[in-house]
Amino acid sequence: MENNKAPLFTMAIVAIIVGFALYKQIDFNTMTVEKPALSVLYAVTLTFAVFVFIRNYKKKAEK
Repeated sequence: MENNKAPLFTMAIVAIIVGFALYKQIDFNTMTVEKPALSVLYAVTLTFAVFVFIRNYKKKAEK
C-alpha cells in the first residue's frame, strides 16, 4: 500500500507545476497562448496527471 503513495505524490507535484505553467501561458484578454506547442504539451501532461488521480480514486472506492 505504501508503494501507491509515491506515484500519487509525484503526480500531484507535476499537476501543480504544469497547471500553473499552463495558466501563465494563457492571455485571458485575447484568449490566446504564448507558445501553442508548449501549451498543448502542458495540457496533455496535466490531463494524464488528473487521469492517474481518477484511476486511483476509483480503485480505492472499489476496495
